[in-house]
Amino acid sequence: MDGDNQTGTSEFLLVGLSENPEQQRILFWMFLPMYLVTVVGNVLIILAIGSDSRLHTPMYFFLANLSFTDLFFVTNTIPKMLVNLQSQSKAISYEGCLTQLYFLVSLVALDNLILAVMAYDRYVAICRPLHYTTAMSPGLCILLLALCWVFSVLYGLIHTLLMTRVTFCGSRKIYYIFCEMYVLLRLACSNTQVNHTVLIVTGCFIFLTPFGFMIMSYVRIVRAILRIPSVTGKYKTFSTCASHLAVVTLFYGTLGMVYLQPLHTYSMKDSVATVMYAVVTPMMNPFIYSLRNKDMHGALGKLFLGKAFQRLT
Repeated sequence: MDGDNQTGTSEFLLVGLSENPEQQRILFWMFLPMYLVTVVGNVLIILAIGSDSRLHTPMYFFLANLSFTDLFFVTNTIPKMLVNLQSQSKAISYEGCLTQLYFLVSLVALDNLILAVMAYDRYVAICRPLHYTTAMSPGLCILLLALCWVFSVLYGLIHTLLMTRVTFCGSRKIYYIFCEMYVLLRLACSNTQVNHTVLIVTGCFIFLTPFGFMIMSYVRIVRAILRIPSVTGKYKTFSTCASHLAVVTLFYGTLGMVYLQPLHTYSMKDSVATVMYAVVTPMMNPFIYSLRNKDMHGALGKLFLGKAFQRLT
C-alpha cells in the first residue's frame, strides 16, 4: 500500500489507540459497553420525549434532536472501531474514510448549533418568560432546527469536497479511532493551505459564533437569576438550565482539548482526548439531562411501566 502513487490512494489503516493485541482486547471490552450505553441512553431519551405529551416543549424538542445527533455520531464511528479491534485488517477504503469524515464533521457542527439554539431557548424562558410561547413557537423551532441541519450539511460538504483535492503519499496509517480531518491533512503530500484557510473561516462561523452567542445568553441569564430575591427562586431557575450548561462545558472542553492547538503538534495523546468528545460526551449527555429531572424521570417511568407507573404517582 505504501507503494501507491499520490493519486492512487485506495485505503487507509485505522490503527486506533494501540497496535498491541492484548491492549486491543481490553479496549474492545471497554468501548463496547460504552457504545451500548450511549445507544440505549439516547434512544430512551428520544422515546420518552416522543411518548409523553408533557415533554412536547421547545426545550425537549431540541433535546430529542441532540440525542438523535449523538446517536448518529457514535454509530458513524464506534462500530468500525470495534470491528478493527477484533480484526487483523484495519483497512478502511478511501471512499469509506471520506464518508466517515463527512458525517463526523457535519454531526459535530450540528451538535454545536443545536446547543446554541438550546441556549437561546433557555434565555427566552428565563429572561422573557411572558413572551416564551410566542417567541419559541413550533414553527420557529422547526425553522431553527432546519437551519442547523442546512449549515451542518454544507459545512461537512465543503470540507469533504476540499479533502478530495488532497493527495496522499507515504504512510497511510491513521493513529486515531476514525478518519479525522486534521490527521488526514497531516498525511497529505500536496499543498493544504486552502483546506486550512477554509477550516479557520468556516470554523469561526460554525463554532466560535455560536459559542459567543451562548456566552452572551448565559451572561443575561445569570443577571436575571441574580435579580430574583429568594434563594429558592434562584436555585429553581438555575436548575432549568444547569443540565444544558454542563453539556456545553463537556462538549467544548473535550473539543478544545483536541483542536485548540497547532496542527503540527498532534500526537497520540490527542487520540485519547478524541475519545472524550467522540465517545464519553455522547454517553454522558442522557445521564446529565435525566439526573434530577423530574419530568424525564416521569416520562421514563411511564415508558417502562405504562399505566402502572401512573397509578403509583
